[in-house]
Amino acid sequence: MISILSAILSLFYPRRCPVCDEPVRPWNALICRECESSLAYIKPPRCMKCGKHIGENGKEYCADCAARVHLYDRGRALFSYRTVSASIARFKYQGRREYAALYAACMADALGDFIRECKADAFVPVPLHKSRKRERGYNQAEVLARELSVLTGIPVYGNLIGRVRKTAPMKELSAHDRQNNLKKAFKILRNDVKLSTIIIIDDIYTTGSTIDAMSHELKSAGVEQIYFMTLAVGRGI
Repeated sequence: MISILSAILSLFYPRRCPVCDEPVRPWNALICRECESSLAYIKPPRCMKCGKHIGENGKEYCADCAARVHLYDRGRALFSYRTVSASIARFKYQGRREYAALYAACMADALGDFIRECKADAFVPVPLHKSRKRERGYNQAEVLARELSVLTGIPVYGNLIGRVRKTAPMKELSAHDRQNNLKKAFKILRNDVKLSTIIIIDDIYTTGSTIDAMSHELKSAGVEQIYFMTLAVGRGI
């Protein structure tokens, strides 16, 4: 019954391609065949800490990670931000939650080895402040985490940590201002949950300030190893 209803709904409200935003061709696929080649994955060599592409320069860390100490253990991103920025903006602000199915499938495929190496107890999506979530109607990081959970079997803990202070948008801030912006922004909401290893899920990684701020609270609560995965990675310093 659910399958039939989904098929009927997809006829009237067809799935949109995350690249071109047109109804997907072929029908009900996750992405148009001709759009697949436009996805630019992060290629090795990668920064050993955050996973950014660092070029053939023989270095182990990107400029960001060489200049500061991060509180998380390691991370990976899927795409170069400039190639998917419009797609992610629609996913976040225009209700294109169906994009998460493709994003998660690409993550599970391209970052599958990393996911298995982490041996995580849970995915923890970066939380939105309640007012921002009310405006959007959903948390894009949690939507992505739940799609990943279906593919990997790793549970999602969406209410483990909350954003208790409404912060300014991060995209216009410097690395220093990002850190100040996030002070006391997060708080552990469930002290009854004990997790050893987690993977934080978010849409974009730039300087790592958000992941670090969450890691500070999570490690204080007893989480031993913290990894992250994001859809895209942008410029840092």
